[in-house]
Amino acid sequence: MIDSPNDWPPATSSGPLAVLCSGGLDSAVLLAETVQHYPSVYPIYIQVGAFWETLEREYLDRFLAALACPALRPLTTLEQPAGDLYGKHWSMTGDNVPDDSTPDEAVYLPGRNVLLLSKSLIWCHLNGVSELALATLSANPFPDATPAFFDGFADVVGRAVNGTVRIIRPYASLKKADVVKRVPGTLLKHTLSCIRPVAGLHCGCCNKCAERKYAFAGTGIADPTTYSPITSAQ
Repeated sequence: MIDSPNDWPPATSSGPLAVLCSGGLDSAVLLAETVQHYPSVYPIYIQVGAFWETLEREYLDRFLAALACPALRPLTTLEQPAGDLYGKHWSMTGDNVPDDSTPDEAVYLPGRNVLLLSKSLIWCHLNGVSELALATLSANPFPDATPAFFDGFADVVGRAVNGTVRIIRPYASLKKADVVKRVPGTLLKHTLSCIRPVAGLHCGCCNKCAERKYAFAGTGIADPTTYSPITSAQ
């Protein structure tokens, strides 16, 4: 399994690759790198019904348009509704969203990677794509982001369909600031990190906006993000 930037990008890649993408910084950078090294790259978006998804898709569509190249295949959207699981959770309602003073653990969504991976791995199997790339980072503290989880889950799905799809995590030892430096900043303006967007913009005050600001500040690269003047002034 590719789980280190030292093994990435691969010198030669003859087969297709799927990339689980959300419209955020990390998966966007991963997608931008893969289209330079794989002959066919299939971006996959999992729609779960989160509060921010409508705007997230708009940003993702913009990013894909800016990235357009021969290797990039059309976006595949797979529906995996989670409203019946999460109910009135902040991720579904937009109420009481963790702010910029909260720790990473505050944004934990139970079993989120199970939801994201189950359909995407089966899609890969059905469409002859043997590798699925994720942009999981080293700072991810959640139980469904460990090497044991990814290996075990891929194995379970593989046994269910009598096939093999590898999960690769080339950024597993990187921090967000490391990832930001891997592509031109002009591309990153088309990404969305916010979990409480306001009027089509990053709120500037949620946990994820704080993480985004910190990443750019740690690189010396100008942050291309427009933050909402409404929430930022509060």
